[in-house]
Amino acid sequence: MTVFADVFYYEPWWMQIAKSLVIFFVVFNIVPMLLLAERKLLGRLQGRYGPNRVGPFGAVQALADIGKLLGKQQFRPRTSQAFLFIMAPVLSVVAAVGAIAIIPFGPVVNIFGTPTGLYGIDVSIGPLFVFALGAIAFYGLMLGGWASGSKYSFLGSMRAAAQLVSYEVAQGLAIVGVVITAQSLSLVSIVEGQGGMWYFIPQFAGFLVFLLAAFAETNRAPFDLTEADAELVGGYNTEYGGGRFASYYMAEYLNIVIASLLMVTLFFGGWHMPFGIHPPEWVFPFVVLGKTLFFLYFFIWVRGTLPRLRYDQLMSLGWKVLLPIATLNVLVTAILVVTVG
Repeated sequence: MTVFADVFYYEPWWMQIAKSLVIFFVVFNIVPMLLLAERKLLGRLQGRYGPNRVGPFGAVQALADIGKLLGKQQFRPRTSQAFLFIMAPVLSVVAAVGAIAIIPFGPVVNIFGTPTGLYGIDVSIGPLFVFALGAIAFYGLMLGGWASGSKYSFLGSMRAAAQLVSYEVAQGLAIVGVVITAQSLSLVSIVEGQGGMWYFIPQFAGFLVFLLAAFAETNRAPFDLTEADAELVGGYNTEYGGGRFASYYMAEYLNIVIASLLMVTLFFGGWHMPFGIHPPEWVFPFVVLGKTLFFLYFFIWVRGTLPRLRYDQLMSLGWKVLLPIATLNVLVTAILVVTVG
């Protein structure tokens, strides 16, 4: 039997099911709240109100938008490849959901007399697991554009492919610096290694590279070239509508949440509080979510502030700036770990 990864800790089957439901319920509910927060904050940044009609202060607007999309009739172009056209948004959602399983919200604690890890699963190849799922999400975008049978969609998917490949290299090298510092590929061990000092201090260059690459990986402004309306009509999702478009939309916002959770896990101490504060164990998940909300706000702030880059600027930044910085950061980190210890 081939073993692909070691599992450091697991609970009884019933506890795994229970905590999986809780984690996915929390993360999935962040998405509509993030949609509403983005529209509200962008409204304020642009000197307008934002949603304020559906529900108190527009609080139900996100649910109304989701219901509207799910209630629309499904359609596809006659030139499309039916099976792949349907499966493409499903792949994007599955890849986004799968990454949630290894995000640690806390260490092993005692719940109802059962030692339970506040995470889905702790594997020995955490970052590799995330990048493998990112590769599946890449196929979701590519298949969506190709299977649509539209030249505009196909052009958008090709841009998405080039963008994701360009920035995944730098993003992976940024994580390598953290892995060398922590001497582990387990995300739980990486968080535990930040008890004295968060890794964004010694790995500040790696954090900046990871942050910029995360904007490109999630197709967010100023790197939203895969959805450049003026040039591509709508990008890889031009021919999608209704629930299938909603699936792509949800996957994009899930990826923003996951990117924020990864930055908190890898660089900002996970469940650790600053200044050596030790809160009760039940506070740990709220600490992680609080730090995550800061990065979610930062994503929205950048979208309302910076203009979209040109495509040549996008490629130049990825290959000529971020990749050399990430490579140099890995080399310096390795030298310091070997010499200083």
